[in-house]
Amino acid sequence: MNFTEKLESFILTKMTKYKMPSLSLTVIRDGEVVYAKGFGFRDVESSTPTTPRTSYCVGSVTKAFTATAIMQLVERGLLSLDDSVSRYVNVVKDPEIKIHHLLTHTSGIPALGYAEMLIDTYYGFRTDALLPIATPSEVLVFMSNYEEYPRYKPGERWFYLNEGYVVLGEIIEKISGLKYEEYVKREIADKLHLEKFYFTREEYVRDFDKATPYYYNREGKLVKAEPIFGVSADGGLFTSSLDLAKFAYTLASRGKFNSTRILEEKSVELMEKPHVKLPYESPTSKYYGYGLIIHDKFAGEYKLVGHSGSVYVYTAYMGYLPEKRVAVALTSNSSGYPLSLIGAYILALATGISESKLEFLRIDRVVDKLEGVYTGYKNTISVRVKRSGDILLLEELYEQKPPLTLIPEHIEEDYAKFYITTLYTKIPIEFYIKENTITLVYERYLLVKKQ
Repeated sequence: MNFTEKLESFILTKMTKYKMPSLSLTVIRDGEVVYAKGFGFRDVESSTPTTPRTSYCVGSVTKAFTATAIMQLVERGLLSLDDSVSRYVNVVKDPEIKIHHLLTHTSGIPALGYAEMLIDTYYGFRTDALLPIATPSEVLVFMSNYEEYPRYKPGERWFYLNEGYVVLGEIIEKISGLKYEEYVKREIADKLHLEKFYFTREEYVRDFDKATPYYYNREGKLVKAEPIFGVSADGGLFTSSLDLAKFAYTLASRGKFNSTRILEEKSVELMEKPHVKLPYESPTSKYYGYGLIIHDKFAGEYKLVGHSGSVYVYTAYMGYLPEKRVAVALTSNSSGYPLSLIGAYILALATGISESKLEFLRIDRVVDKLEGVYTGYKNTISVRVKRSGDILLLEELYEQKPPLTLIPEHIEEDYAKFYITTLYTKIPIEFYIKENTITLVYERYLLVKKQ
């Protein structure tokens, strides 16, 4: 299969398996759009197809725009990365917390959870409280007692902090004299001629090519939702995959798109610098820069830069390989298969990187084989192994127990080892994979997968 056939087959397979209503993507290489297409419905009820120009909320991908705006102000001599945040926003009282620390999520302040609770209460996942935050100033009020909560010294540890990027948005406003939304539109979107770029409900209502947000309820039914508006700098941007790819390519080409420059090369390199190691490693994530996530050995040898975003009812990813001058952007109107992995696959296809170097493809292939019902001797015991996103679960069919999360330890084509934990015990779960039979060894049981 050629590039297009492989890409489209991969996407439709994942969308079908993970029940994603739509996905829009754009690939730019050497300054030219080499692929752009929408899959599925931007609105399911009206069967309206999505396009590369359809608007989606891109969630935390917005942080890359916020970091870019900060670097522009640094270039103009209006800010220093070593400035104390308390100089501009008094809710952050510790003078040791610098702008650098907010950009890298190393302020020492753990995630305070405003965004998580806002989403949970807005969509009714929590009914014990309501978090009434509709503006950045209300986020600052929410933060006002953070010093009474345990925290680390600045620079000591990485904690992903949405509230920190809200503070950065406030700093941009104070230094530029413009609203955050107006500044990034004027200094980034307009200069790059991005067609779809907004933050407010009023603009959303006027947009006739936007994706309806969805989620699946506990019964597995697709539910139409409404977006959350009001707080922008940490995750409120609406844009299209086409425009997001233009921005990603601008960073890939060292701060300029064609003849338009929005950042100096040294600023982009500082954004891409691996300032702090993440407490986990994934196929696309290893370090955090300034509003960007970096993996220095993608497919064993390439530098991959990008960022994911999720507001539960929308997901997004932008990524690029600076050495190859290729960028990708993906947007979807639901949660599902990680868009960062689809993006990584597309970047590999677009640059001729062998699929054999993409470890997650092999793991996906093996894990997909493991799903199913396993039975013991004469059906005395039955369990189901199923996948939920990028998590594998094991549940006993005839007992009212919550499913067990299988934590991967070793995965090969013919053998996979996971484990579950209790408070004091680590229990192995082993799968032996043969051509026609898969057996599961779990504690005292040996079970065989039904074909």
